[in-house]
Amino acid sequence: MTTENIYILAIESSCDDTAAAVLCNNNVLSNIIAGQEVHAQYGGVVPELASRAHQQNIVPVVDQAIKKAGISKKDLNAIAFTRGPGLMGSLLVGTSFAKSLSIGLKIPLIEVNHMQAHILAHFIEDASAKKPVFPFLALTISGGHTQIVQVNSYFDLQILGETIDDAVGEAFDKSGKILGLGYPAGPQIDQLAKLGNPKAFKFSKPKVEGLNFSFSGLKTAILYFIQKETKNNPNFIEQHLNDICASIQHTIVEILLDKLKLAVKQTGITQIAIGGGVSANSGIRTALLNSEKKYGWITYLPKFEYTTDNAAMIGIVGYLKYLNNDFTNQEITASARLKL
Repeated sequence: MTTENIYILAIESSCDDTAAAVLCNNNVLSNIIAGQEVHAQYGGVVPELASRAHQQNIVPVVDQAIKKAGISKKDLNAIAFTRGPGLMGSLLVGTSFAKSLSIGLKIPLIEVNHMQAHILAHFIEDASAKKPVFPFLALTISGGHTQIVQVNSYFDLQILGETIDDAVGEAFDKSGKILGLGYPAGPQIDQLAKLGNPKAFKFSKPKVEGLNFSFSGLKTAILYFIQKETKNNPNFIEQHLNDICASIQHTIVEILLDKLKLAVKQTGITQIAIGGGVSANSGIRTALLNSEKKYGWITYLPKFEYTTDNAAMIGIVGYLKYLNNDFTNQEITASARLKL
């Protein structure tokens, strides 16, 4: 690592949060996020509304991030931005802004893969007390992604398994919709699950070969279960909501752990790091911490603020790429389905 202070401005706009951060080396000086409440009434993110909100938010968010960091634009060494994956319209706002500011300030541009950023967020100075040691397995779980990745170095990442349909975040949200919960339902299910019995109701786990995941079948099983029970008792959801949520969460956590156990068996790697918005789920965190005693794993759980979409995680990848002289030219464009 360098002894020189490198200042990176990072921009994240892959979905419905407009975020900007300033890092000095691997230290976060500011990490600003503007959310978009407009999507709640639609039960999910509306891409067109998201991109419009990014256009409104990006200038004030970047301005606030630079001011809070206590530096000026002329102190910046480079600009890092999320190139993908994500919503195309949202990504284009962040990409275009980053490219323009890079030209205006005459400083390098660095493209970042959103999923790599979730994994490397662990290397932010204050992300956690202990840092993963290479090689480690990363479980990245969010509204749009579910992956198990073997991480051999900062820039050598191999996907071992991923979802073939819904992501784990979608499974939580769609289950919540069936139960009449608001969007996003994941955090609500997590809270209600703490009050319920995780073994009250049994849902079958999808049988998927290897390390890939599937959650669409679980969602369908939950739907049929609720339809059957409410036909017999119209107040079934109201009377058993905590137990239903606890049972759904328990099943999802078991699916994730089953695949992790298989990945550990196949690779021999016992270091496990989690990332992505769903890694804030208390059931998943508790299960992973318990696995340290149960299976002898070493687990890494980052701070909550670095699990959801944020620009600090984009900044740490930007910093590591800066040290590697890995810069991007102005011909670059956003990529909604960018591969890891």
